[in-house]
Amino acid sequence: GMNEAKRCNDSCWAQFSPFEAYSIKRQLGLSERPGLAGLKRALGFRVYESINVQSIDEETEDSFVFRMNKCRVQDARKRKGLADYPCKSAGLVEYSYFARSIDDRIVTECIGCPPDAHPEEWYCAWKFSMKDETV
Repeated sequence: GMNEAKRCNDSCWAQFSPFEAYSIKRQLGLSERPGLAGLKRALGFRVYESINVQSIDEETEDSFVFRMNKCRVQDARKRKGLADYPCKSAGLVEYSYFARSIDDRIVTECIGCPPDAHPEEWYCAWKFSMKDETV
């Protein structure tokens, strides 16, 4: 069923995201803690970057928003008349593990991801910011 499939999917992302981040970090020669600039760069080298359309905006000194504007999986479901795949639980694992593996100070926040309602312009959106280490 869907719940068991999602549990397996989420577990896979928990293993794959840190490995992918490590591989990209090494390939790009990023430092141990490259901050948000390193994460922005690394996001452009992820496996699915070439098959989806993504964007980065709302940038400040200590945060930015990453959006998945076109998602191959969700677009295929839409063409078939199916509802969005409820990928939020996987996204929470995938993006937070990836970001933390790039730099352990990065905090990930979900702005919206199916089953959440979202505008036509994107399927999911994530805010990445630097953890305040002065506390």
